[in-house]
Amino acid sequence: MQVNPSSPKPSLSVIAQDMREVDQVIAHRLDSGVPLVGQVARYIIAAGGKRLRPALLLLICGALGFKGAQRFNLAAVVEFIHTSTLLHDDVVDDSSLRRGNPTANETFGNPASVLVGDFLYSRCFQMMVDAQNMRIMQVLADATNVIAEGEVQQLMNMHNAELDEAGYLQVIRSKTAKLFEASARVGAILAGSSPELEEICAEYGQALGTAFQVIDDVLDYTGEAAVMGKNLGDDLREGKTTLPLIAAMQRGTASQSALIKEAIETGGVAMLDQVIDIVKTTGALDVAHLAATQEAQRAIAAARQLPAGPHTECLLQLAAQLLERQS
Repeated sequence: MQVNPSSPKPSLSVIAQDMREVDQVIAHRLDSGVPLVGQVARYIIAAGGKRLRPALLLLICGALGFKGAQRFNLAAVVEFIHTSTLLHDDVVDDSSLRRGNPTANETFGNPASVLVGDFLYSRCFQMMVDAQNMRIMQVLADATNVIAEGEVQQLMNMHNAELDEAGYLQVIRSKTAKLFEASARVGAILAGSSPELEEICAEYGQALGTAFQVIDDVLDYTGEAAVMGKNLGDDLREGKTTLPLIAAMQRGTASQSALIKEAIETGGVAMLDQVIDIVKTTGALDVAHLAATQEAQRAIAAARQLPAGPHTECLLQLAAQLLERQS
């Protein structure tokens, strides 16, 4: 099965009805006797987003022939896990804009965002029990723990200009790629797959998630705020040492490297235009795109080992088209 990066964008219509079922589960499970809980949670979920993690779980189930209703429940679980991390992240990062809208913490305040994030985490574990599958509970519980560790590691790395590519990849594979990996793995477990096939699905998810985050970090220096739905230069303001900056410091002159180092250590958005110019002129974006391409190719190689069909074709296209992502 060949995939052409210039071929039409992947159609998620193959799981459109499944996603509607997931939306119904989400709406039902957001019910709470405390009005503010539902209000905050619905605010961030209604703001949109790509819903890639639940879509990934559904696509893996479809590729492997699993049609049980539990896929809707667990797809909602991974979306809730993701949403809870967004609520907490925006508080930690003091973000004011997400998906083109004011963040929940900007609208409702930090305390409400943190506590509703906690509610969603605990709701997830209630929903996991419904699956009556200890293996699935283990995968999702472990993933949630790894994500939390990744967030703490990223916090420790804030304003650390000495972070290298290996350290950067370790963080994004924990805080971002781990939930992609878990979503794909859960789909394989639901389908009763062999350990070997489960690992293939997990590798696809990890590679896709890693490529997704690398491109996200590139867009912070090349995208447009109106398209991305967040403020350009947020990573620099927060002191995040991402791959474009790491590569620029390695490839730039001593003065260019010193300027980027100072910007990271001080959160110097006043230097943003200079930093963007250095990132572009040193070829740092090529380094980051190459890293993302290698991860996308790893995802494609894994997907090619799945049974042929429309769900697998969509998985292949998701990986191939990721490199053209603009938001």
